[in-house]
Amino acid sequence: MRIAIVGQRDFGKAAMDAFVKRGDIVSGIFCAPEKPGEAADPLRLGAEQLGIPVYALPSLRVEEARQALQALQVDLAVLAYVLQFVPQDFATIPRHGTIQFHPSLLPRYRGPSSINWPIILGDTRTGLTIFRPVDGLDEGPVILQKETPIGPDETLGKVYFGRLFPMGIEALTEAADLVVNGRAAFTAQDETCASYEGWCRDPEARISWHTHVDQTYNLIRGCDPAPGAWTVFNQKKLQLYDARKHSARTFSQVKGRIGALTAIDEQSVRISAQGGQIEVFKLRYDGGKKLPAPQFCAEAGLALGTILGA
Repeated sequence: MRIAIVGQRDFGKAAMDAFVKRGDIVSGIFCAPEKPGEAADPLRLGAEQLGIPVYALPSLRVEEARQALQALQVDLAVLAYVLQFVPQDFATIPRHGTIQFHPSLLPRYRGPSSINWPIILGDTRTGLTIFRPVDGLDEGPVILQKETPIGPDETLGKVYFGRLFPMGIEALTEAADLVVNGRAAFTAQDETCASYEGWCRDPEARISWHTHVDQTYNLIRGCDPAPGAWTVFNQKKLQLYDARKHSARTFSQVKGRIGALTAIDEQSVRISAQGGQIEVFKLRYDGGKKLPAPQFCAEAGLALGTILGA
């Protein structure tokens, strides 16, 4: 099978490696050009090491992109973590068209932050979809899906790197075989179940301690490691990682004012929220390094009773 990989970063490289390992011919790589000061793209570096042609184009809408893909004469294009728009006059060039990975159970959670939102909203399951891309974002017919649970304390990092990432690579190779061998069923997405959510970035990741502790905890989990749920200390951003939830079951278990630092232990700190407390093991202040929470408190003078977010 002759493949073109369209993607970037670690997921794109892992997809390329998987197809190469099983004996497919990866004829070319399409990736976005790196911005000044940005770390080198692992997909680009890996392709260059294997002698695979790389097309780092600012857009896939241009004639140069279409001509490059046509010249490769591939059986299939594989979209593996793509942030560039892929038009149909590019996607339909390969002999068997194009397939794309999306880390949610489409049609739910279309959009660029589809791993964050299920966790933030308290879902207990998520998954991935391999589908045929169309001009509508994440709206094409489904080829296959894989499901995985979301544990009550699992973070975005655990769900993605622990399961969705390796499951996604395996699903791409499985779907490629189905399509090229003519055994794929293309199932239209059910629009009555569809949702689209935009980016989960800093504005979405800000904590309101007056929100119920369940929602606050889900926000922290769904933003760990990125973009990092945050509050304010001394008018600067304080990001929270490796958290645990402690629900208050009686009035006597309510500690301090909402948003107050209520405990500093050997390994963690506790912050009062509506309906309980959030225990935090790692903190990152003003863009610095992640530190054990008690160490940060000692170094920054974050004392018991301090109200965060004010």
